Parts: sequence; C-alpha cells; structure tokens
Amino acid sequence: MSAGDRGGLRLGNTPTRWGLVAQAFHWLGAAVILLLLVHGWWMSEFAPRAARQEHYALHASLGYTLLALLALRLPWRWFNTVPAPPLASPAWEKMAAAASHWGLYLLMLGAALTGWALAGTMRRPLDSFFGLVRVPQLPGGPDRVLHKLLEEAHEALAWTLAALVAVHVAAAIYHFAVRRDDVMQRMWGRGR
Repeated sequence: MSAGDRGGLRLGNTPTRWGLVAQAFHWLGAAVILLLLVHGWWMSEFAPRAARQEHYALHASLGYTLLALLALRLPWRWFNTVPAPPLASPAWEKMAAAASHWGLYLLMLGAALTGWALAGTMRRPLDSFFGLVRVPQLPGGPDRVLHKLLEEAHEALAWTLAALVAVHVAAAIYHFAVRRDDVMQRMWGRGR
C-alpha cells in the first residue's frame, strides 16, 4: 500500500481506492437519485392535483442537477484511475461489477435525458433550474403522443435504475458483511 493509500485524503483515485472527487460525485449523485426516485413516485401517486405543476418543476430541477453531475462525473471517471477489484474476486464477479456500474451510468443518463425531453412536451415546459436559470428544451414542444411515450420510457428507466441501485447497495453490503473486503470502504472514509 502506498503512502497515499494509507488514509491520506487525495482528490484523485489510486489503484486501490476512490479519491475525494469520485466520492463526492458518488454520494451527491446517490442523494439526488434517491430524491428523484422517491419524489417521482410520490408526486405521480400522491401529490394533490393542484400542486402537481410545482412538484414537476422541482423534479425537473433535480433531474437537471443529475445531468450536470453526470456531465462532470463521466469525464472524471474516464480520465482517472479506477481502483482494481480485490484480487480474490472471481472473474464473473469482476465482470458483473463492471457491467452493473456501466448499467447504472446508462440508466442515470437515460432517465435524465428522457425526463429532460418529457419536460419540453408539457403545456407549460419545465425549463427552469430552481427558478434561477432557463434550461433549453429538447425539440418536441407540447405533444400528447410524444409526452405519453416519453413518460412511459422515463418511468421504465427510473424503475430499472431503482432495481439496479438496490442490487448495487446489496453488493456493497455483501462485500462489507460477508466477504469482509474493503470494496465498500473505498468509497468513504478510510479504507483498510
């Protein structure tokens, strides 16, 4: 283990742990995704009809936040070291971990982009980022057929993302509690 891996705080990743920037992207993204999933479900099932437009606007702003985070996070991931899986991990586990991580990125991007497109098909487009900045809308405009199609795609992607997030969390707990390796600790605080 190098001196930089012995608990020292590093911005960049090392071959054995995620750096502070990757950790910040991970946990901030996780919080935004959790908010989006819970709020999206709640607003579509329980929000009073009179308040739905306000909830849709908040949801869109959170979605634009996720898109901005992804625009920063993906290049950081591509151009930085990715910690290697534990040496004791079987080949299938390494492939499953890589596939699930890229699946999470694709689902985050897909859900966010379909949400952005959906925002432009509303009678009153959701084109504001928390009332601070106007967000350009994707081509489409108010269109009931396109709206329904995008709404169904967005919902399917969101539920699939929720399922893969659950698998991701279960895998982290498995590594922590059963395998007792440092996979989970690499993403927060000090690793072993």
